[in-house]
Amino acid sequence: MKTIVEGFLNFQKEVYPERKALFHSLAASQNPKALFISCSDSRLVPELVTQQEPGQLFVIRNAGNIVPSFGPEPGGVSATIEYAVVALGVRDIIICGHSNCGAMGAIAKCQDMHTMPAVEHWLRYADAAKAVVDKNDYPDEEHKVSAMVRENVIAQLNNIKTHPSVAVALRNEKIRLHGWVYDIESGEVQALDRGGKKFVSLAENPGTCFE
Repeated sequence: MKTIVEGFLNFQKEVYPERKALFHSLAASQNPKALFISCSDSRLVPELVTQQEPGQLFVIRNAGNIVPSFGPEPGGVSATIEYAVVALGVRDIIICGHSNCGAMGAIAKCQDMHTMPAVEHWLRYADAAKAVVDKNDYPDEEHKVSAMVRENVIAQLNNIKTHPSVAVALRNEKIRLHGWVYDIESGEVQALDRGGKKFVSLAENPGTCFE
């Protein structure tokens, strides 16, 4: 906690004064252009990876970058998506998984999660990805986890299309969906190509989007 407080004090003393005009402009409103949905993992920082300023990204973070399908009792993720699309008018939604994801690793390795019943229940929203992965063979556990990370991004993209606000925006061509996988060690991002057939290098294909 000491380093966190020291970081805030440094921000207040050194960073804020240099960016005072930016924060004053954000004090009354925000106008982000994209909704970024990522894992809560401490190694993935959306604003750092995308080099975005405060106010440019609307962010949802949770275990496994999961988006439950829309249902009769929508939760916090559903409400945040709806607000981003309807109230803020974001034009792009990025669902970003990452290498060595603990949540996807737990699913791929069939780890016992009885001591974390809430986590176990939450990860059932990745069942579609698990079903796809379980139908294939992999040379080792590492490749299976990597496949799970990618299939989960695809599954969550399919889930988000069940949300009415997203469905309407897609129909009216007011929004685009992106599926990314961030590699922590190399800093590279693989992006799902249109139609969801394969992941390609974002650096080599910067215009790539899923839908």
